[in-house]
Amino acid sequence: MAIQKMNRRDFLGTTLAAGLTVGLTTTPLFSKTRADKAKSALIVWGGWMGHEPDKCAAIFAPWLKTQGFQVTVSETLDSYTDPEFMASLSVIVPIWTMGKISKEQEKGLLAAVAGGVGIAGHHGGMCDSFRENTDYQFMCGGQWVAHPGGVIDYEVNIKDHRDPVTKGLKDFKMHSEQYYMHVDPSNKVLATTRFSGEHAYWIEGTVMPVVWKRMYGKGRVFYSSLGHVAKDFDVPEALEISKRGILWAAGQG
Repeated sequence: MAIQKMNRRDFLGTTLAAGLTVGLTTTPLFSKTRADKAKSALIVWGGWMGHEPDKCAAIFAPWLKTQGFQVTVSETLDSYTDPEFMASLSVIVPIWTMGKISKEQEKGLLAAVAGGVGIAGHHGGMCDSFRENTDYQFMCGGQWVAHPGGVIDYEVNIKDHRDPVTKGLKDFKMHSEQYYMHVDPSNKVLATTRFSGEHAYWIEGTVMPVVWKRMYGKGRVFYSSLGHVAKDFDVPEALEISKRGILWAAGQG
């Protein structure tokens, strides 16, 4: 069945149907320290299909397996409500835009990250997931508010050339949405972009974080605003930054 794409305005306020969890492990889960636990990743995708969450999940799930991770791919936020399963993870990769999350689901996710499970996401799949949930946004370190001009040409500037996520990378061009965000000043910013003012003159010259890392309790948090659609990851730097960020959040770097 073809998936009908809705614009953001139409999508807001709708209730997202929960899907079935795909491929949950049947291996017994034990409480382990971060150093001892087997490498395991949870990808949860859904929400607004305009961001192609299924296609983005299909980029990162096979790659994580090549990195030695046991990968669970889920289409339901209820995955966050199993404390034992969540505590067993190395990293969570959320790909869910403009959704609704229950108190129980949010509590499970935040508790897992605060307890030491990493989280790494991109674009609206992480920082435009739940507009009504400020505790979730506090964990992420930012929230999308605008993308003046829609899909445009812009440049990403590497600001930290020593960090493992951006080491060896040079400034690069994108043809995508240039995210204007409300960001936490405690973030460690790795890359930025400058707004020209062409599409919103009053923000001319504004420098906006694009890639950052932070801590939430004991958990590592990584975010990149790149990746509006799956094709954006055809830009080698955009893909490499997300891959390195996921590994860092999982405690691998």
